Formats: sequence, structure tokens, C-alpha cells
Amino acid sequence: MSALYRAICLLLLPLLVTGCSSQPPKLLSPSVTGYNHTSAAINSFTVNGSGGGNISPHEGGGSFVCCTTVPHQWQPRMKATVEWEKDPEPFSSVNWPQPMFSEAWNKQAEAHRAQYTRHRVTVEIPRYEDVGSMNVHFLPCDQVLVAVNGALPGQPGYPHNDVINALNLKEPEPCPSP
Repeated sequence: MSALYRAICLLLLPLLVTGCSSQPPKLLSPSVTGYNHTSAAINSFTVNGSGGGNISPHEGGGSFVCCTTVPHQWQPRMKATVEWEKDPEPFSSVNWPQPMFSEAWNKQAEAHRAQYTRHRVTVEIPRYEDVGSMNVHFLPCDQVLVAVNGALPGQPGYPHNDVINALNLKEPEPCPSP
């Protein structure tokens, strides 16, 4: 056997051995999809540090970011940390009397942005058998639900169908204390 042939065999041997152990990856990277069930705008959000887009009031669906990371197999006590910025009055600028983008309008916009609130919550990830999109549901009173299973909201097997049956959830006045 030539030295070159022996060297090639030694280089390929690890690839052949690992190629036969076709185990699923330990971590998967599902896209993140947001659903806003409130009258506020979600200006931006993250799940475990992965960025997300903005979601208008009472809207959602579509993937906003790729990706977060979850284990291939669900484990008890799995959690996700969701952070978001909220605009409680997303359409107020239509009523401002100042000419758009004038100095006075810009000052009003700056004052409006100062009213944005920032939130952070850590929530449990319900059991999943197969990984789909990481769905994040923003509910009234700054509550959040997440789901990773392959079923879409509204389909049988989706873990939060009892809560998120509509994007237009009633917001209590005032919100209950945590």
C-alpha cells in the first residue's frame, strides 16, 4: 500500500465512523414568530437574546428573526427569557397638531418615545415532540406565552389554544398585580 493511499484512508476513517452514527443534532435553531394580542405596539423583542422584529397591535404571524436555540428534545423546566419594548399609544402621532417632522413635531415624538416601556420575563416552554417555530405571544398585562411545537396556533395540539383564540384579547383595567 502506498503511503499516500494510507494517509487518505487515515484522514477519511473519522468521517466514515461519525457518518454512521447519524444522531439528530442536540440543538436546533427555530425561527422566531411573534403574535401581539394587545392594543400596544411591540417595537422590538428578543428571545434568549435573539432579536425580533416589531409587531403592530393585534397582529402577528410570519417569521421575524432567525433564530433562537432549543434542544432537539424537550426537557422539564425549560425556560425562555423574553425581553421587549412596548409603545402603549402607537397611533397617537396622527392627532398631533404640529406639521410632520417639524421641530415641534420632533419634540413631541421624543416625548412620546420617552413613554415606551421595557419588559423582561422568563417563562416555561411547554412540552414539545417536534420543533417548529418559536412562537411568542404578547398578552394583555405584560404576560407572555411561548411554544416551540410543530403545530401552528389554532391547530390541534397547540399548547395555548385556550388562551390565544383571538389576536384581539380584552385588556382588563387595571391589570392584576403579579
